[in-house]
Amino acid sequence: MKNILFIFMVLALISCKRKDKSTGVKETRTSGTMRMLVDESVSPIVLKQIDIFKLDYPEAKFETTIKPEEKIIAAFLNDSVRVIVMPRLLSKQEEKYYNQRGIKINSIRFAIDGIALITNKDNIDSTITVKEVVDVLQGRNSDKKLVFDNAYSSTFQYFKHLANISQFPAKNVYSKNSSNEVIKLVAQDKNFIGILGVNWISEQNTEMAQYLAQVKMMGVKNDKGKVGSDKFYKPTQENLINGVYPFLRNVNIIECEGRDGLGTGFATWLRSQRGQLIVLKSGLGPHKLMPREINLTKESNK
Repeated sequence: MKNILFIFMVLALISCKRKDKSTGVKETRTSGTMRMLVDESVSPIVLKQIDIFKLDYPEAKFETTIKPEEKIIAAFLNDSVRVIVMPRLLSKQEEKYYNQRGIKINSIRFAIDGIALITNKDNIDSTITVKEVVDVLQGRNSDKKLVFDNAYSSTFQYFKHLANISQFPAKNVYSKNSSNEVIKLVAQDKNFIGILGVNWISEQNTEMAQYLAQVKMMGVKNDKGKVGSDKFYKPTQENLINGVYPFLRNVNIIECEGRDGLGTGFATWLRSQRGQLIVLKSGLGPHKLMPREINLTKESNK
């Protein structure tokens, strides 16, 4: 009798899905609570995705930490949070933290982002070459001043890698504390070229509307022999999708929860038709273009 009772207890535990301790909501692919780290430079698109996901699945709760890449990667690697969104993949060295514990790493690209260069709208010169940018970063003589969103941001790291340097020069390269601060500075000072994620300069950034009206995107030409070297390209959605804009990067959600839960469900949803439509509307490049739906009835009546 005791053995039978024990078997029933085990079966009950197995059949029960994990519950969120704070809310009592069962944890599934569409419900429960998930902690997530988000790189500040791509946070607008992520927050928009979360808002729509929660409309579809009201029992899903997100505890989101938004900071520059270098501020969040440590928390991800020390296992305090197991879901992160950033515009790069983990390095081989970073993957070891999870591989050594036998935890599977699921990396999913869901959008194509561009790093925009912006200038004051009153500046006549609104084009720049990749070489000119690299010259400034390598400390060569230049009358151009670059300002980044944050000294710890993924955009900062992107350009350090591009220029093959370990640190930026003491002159002509500056950083602020956020993307919005960059927009404000460029809007007020014609001497600076701002560098930030393209999603921050979309019309959806209503908070900065008055300052966005005072800036414009710059056209960028790539080095000779590379894609995008034939003319100056702006980080428009078409140019992101076609891959001709020089400063491209993928937006990835990296999930290492080790179980089938809300992290897995959200990551899958980001690449669904609904998730990709949100990316398309945001001005970024979707991971995959959705096929156009044709109304056969209307087509036949033409």
